[in-house]
Amino acid sequence: MTPIFPRRSIRVYPAASEAPRVRKATGDAAPGAQGTTSPADSARSDQQGTGQQAGTTHEQPTFEGRPLDRPHEDVEDQGLAFDLGTLIDRRRALGIFGAGASVFALAACTGTTTSSSSSSASATASASETASATPSPSKTYDEEMPQETAGPYPGDGSNGADALDVSGVERSNITASIDGGAAVDGVAMTLTMNIVDMVKDNGPMTGAAVYVWHCDPNGNYSMYSEGVEDETYLRGVQVVGKDGTVTFTSVVPGCYAGRWPHIHFEVFPDIGSITDATNAVLTSQIALSEEMANTVYKDSRYPDSATNMSQVTLETDNVFSDGVDMQMPKVSGSVAKGYTVTIDVPIDTSTEPTAAAAPGGAGGPGGVPGQ
Repeated sequence: MTPIFPRRSIRVYPAASEAPRVRKATGDAAPGAQGTTSPADSARSDQQGTGQQAGTTHEQPTFEGRPLDRPHEDVEDQGLAFDLGTLIDRRRALGIFGAGASVFALAACTGTTTSSSSSSASATASASETASATPSPSKTYDEEMPQETAGPYPGDGSNGADALDVSGVERSNITASIDGGAAVDGVAMTLTMNIVDMVKDNGPMTGAAVYVWHCDPNGNYSMYSEGVEDETYLRGVQVVGKDGTVTFTSVVPGCYAGRWPHIHFEVFPDIGSITDATNAVLTSQIALSEEMANTVYKDSRYPDSATNMSQVTLETDNVFSDGVDMQMPKVSGSVAKGYTVTIDVPIDTSTEPTAAAAPGGAGGPGGVPGQ
C-alpha cells in the first residue's frame, strides 16, 4: 500500500500567474458541504448556471479553475482532498506530455535504426555478391606456366586420334571410356586446377576449356597403346567456372620407363575451340609428388611403376629437368582414402603459345621420346 504523506509534504504553492481568481456563482452549497464537495460536483454546478434555484449572490474564489473548498482560507490550507486533486491533475498533464514525447522519440529512433540496418544489410549483400562473382587468385603471377610437349599420345587430333571430337568428352570423371567401355582400377585421385588469367589481373579464366589426359597404372595410354586403341579412358574436358577451377576424378598415373610420373593438359579459350589443337593457349605437364608416387606404387595395381620410378629423377627426366617449381602440385590424402592434387595454372594470353619440343631421351611405352 502506498503511504499517505502529511499534507504539507505535497502541498503546491501557486506561482504569481496562478493566484486565486474570483468568479460569480449562483446558489449556495448546502450547510456543512464545504470540505466535502468534489471537483466534479463543482464543475457541474458551474455548468448548470441559472438552472439552479435563485439564491444569495456572492463571489466564490477559485484556483486553477476549481472552486476552493475553504473559500475563507489560503490555497495551501484547503485540505488534503483539494491538494491531492491539484497534484493528480498536474501529474496527469505531465504524464500525457511525457508519453507523447516518449512515443515521438521512440518513433524517431526506430525509424533511424531501421534505415541504418536496411542500408547495412544491402551493403553487405552487395559486397558478398561482388566477392562471389570475382574470386581472388591465391597468388599474383608474373610468369606463366612453362609450355611443354604434348608427347606422342595427345588424342587431340594433331596426330590422328581425336577424343576431342567425341560426344561426351566434356566430363569430370575420366576413369572409364567415354562410351561406357573399359574402366581403370587404381588409387583414387582428384585433380583440381585453378586456371589463372594473368592478363585480367590474375583473375579466373572463366569459360576456358581444359583437356586432361594421362597413362593408366600399367603405363598405357588409351587410343594408342596396344590392346586399348579403342578405349578413351583417362581423357576428358572441363570448362572453367566462375571460381576459376576445373576438377577431374581419376586415378594416380603409373610410371613407365624413362619418364617421371606426370599428367598432360591443354587449355583452350572456350569449349567451341577444342576441336582444333592449334587453338590451345597453353600445353603443359604436371609432375607428381615423389612421396605420393613411392607410396602408391607399393600397391599391386601398379606392377612395374616402382621399378621404373627407381630409374629416373626429376633432374634426368627429359621434360622436367629444367625445373618444376610451377609444375609441382600440392598433394594430400592416402592410398586408402585417395589423393587430392591441386595446382595453379597461370596463363599469359597476350603471348603466342609455342609447343615445346621434348629434349632427347627415351620415354613412353615402347621407348618413344618426349612423352
